[in-house]
Amino acid sequence: MVEIIAVFIIIALIVIGILASPILIKQRRNRIKRRPFPPLWTAIIENHLPIYPNLSSDERRRLQGHIQVFLAEKQFIGCGGLQVTEEMKVTIAAVACLLLLNERGKYFPQLRSILIYPRTYFVNQTVATGNYVVEERREARLGESWTQDQVILSWEQVEQDTGNWKDGHNVVLHEFAHQLDQEDRTANGVPILQRNSDYPVWAQVMTAEYQKLCHDIPRKVKTVMDGYGTTNPAEFFAVATETFYEKPRQLKQHHPALYEQLQRYYQLDPVQWT
Repeated sequence: MVEIIAVFIIIALIVIGILASPILIKQRRNRIKRRPFPPLWTAIIENHLPIYPNLSSDERRRLQGHIQVFLAEKQFIGCGGLQVTEEMKVTIAAVACLLLLNERGKYFPQLRSILIYPRTYFVNQTVATGNYVVEERREARLGESWTQDQVILSWEQVEQDTGNWKDGHNVVLHEFAHQLDQEDRTANGVPILQRNSDYPVWAQVMTAEYQKLCHDIPRKVKTVMDGYGTTNPAEFFAVATETFYEKPRQLKQHHPALYEQLQRYYQLDPVQWT
């Protein structure tokens, strides 16, 4: 009888722990957000995030809080002999956390580590070239997002992108948009939306815009979004996110339905920052 009671007590404690965990995590994050924001971090953000002065005071405050939580929860690892600096961590966190200003309450939950290479890095990729034929190729990469645990970035590319904010290319925005897409452990260009009723409209708009880009790029039609978005729907969402934050006015003018969907998802209007 005592053993049965002990088992029930253990089960009850486990259930209580599971139920209390989100509350405890939220409390811990709120404590982190209340810490004074280091002046050095502010200076780094002002130097590397050109749109930062255009954010409202409330948006800057929320961004700072998200950066503090992000840096407390994620680890940064230097690769290829790179020594990770405070500048690198804060810059990457600041750009990534722009995607979190809608207060969804999640901080890329599948992500644990950000690996940083000094510049373009190379990976061996196995590619099927025919029936029962595979070929190993060495590919150059600037960044990638894994479904579990890791984002990989080239610091040289991060610097180039933050220094040319309005060109529509941003490896941090791109790879962390993939993280949002991958929260349900799939990469299909459909992140977790607020309501079930949002999915049909999202699918309709995104499919039409993706098909239009796939139609225009081979025909050399000038487009607002980069042609890499034609690779697949997951890449289209990442490229659209880059464009939404870096070229919002052009995106809204030429693709109003797409802009509206991204505005609803991110709950932001970057046109106000331009």
